[in-house]
Amino acid sequence: MNPILRWFHQLGSPPYFDRFATRWAPWGYGLGLLVMAVGVYWGLFHTPADYQQGDSFRILYIHVPSAWMSMAIYALMAVYAVIAQVWRIKLCEILAMACAPIGAAFTLITLLTGSIWGKPMWGTWWDWDPRLTTELILLFMYLGVIGLYNAIDDRRAAARAAGFLAIVGVALLPVIRYSVVWWNSLHQGQTIRLMGESTMDASMIAPLVLMIVGTKLWFIGALLARARADNLRREAGKAWVAQIAEPRA
Repeated sequence: MNPILRWFHQLGSPPYFDRFATRWAPWGYGLGLLVMAVGVYWGLFHTPADYQQGDSFRILYIHVPSAWMSMAIYALMAVYAVIAQVWRIKLCEILAMACAPIGAAFTLITLLTGSIWGKPMWGTWWDWDPRLTTELILLFMYLGVIGLYNAIDDRRAAARAAGFLAIVGVALLPVIRYSVVWWNSLHQGQTIRLMGESTMDASMIAPLVLMIVGTKLWFIGALLARARADNLRREAGKAWVAQIAEPRA
């Protein structure tokens, strides 16, 4: 068997995944926090003020990575849910459901930082702007997935039901992405492009890239930690779980 395919096959084993998550979750947390700390320091103290927004623009170093993560995590959750629905892979059910609280947290941070940024720029904490409104709906979608998963006692049935809701909600992502293009919006248009030239000054991009990388590393750590905890709850009573618990007793 191909080594990569064998590794993926092994990863689906609950004991193997537990060892994998135990090993790599702290690395994700640690590297993520380190990279984000450098990015925040650089963005706050070594980046010049914006010529229009002054120092208030610096909140983008929290707002933009959180916004990108809110959508990326939802997309990943839906991918895991599709795999779980089609191939009935239990680990993918666990990973999909572990994505939801983390994605909800990033979405909430996006909305809060957007409101804080909007107050000096727009003169109001909140406006029913297409981008803000669709991002709020995304938060409700996350909460719906979390609520549905916790409302059903059978963990596998709960994961399938919540996973189906996650898959349906993917239709919202392109609406969020292109809302500033399709409708009149107070929200500024796209200034950062992964492909092509950005309209943002180059001196401001480096700390933003660090924050984007840092949030992704932290997410990996958080995802593995949450999935490991759910995996242990589902496997409670198995011999391998008892062996883990014995030294801690």
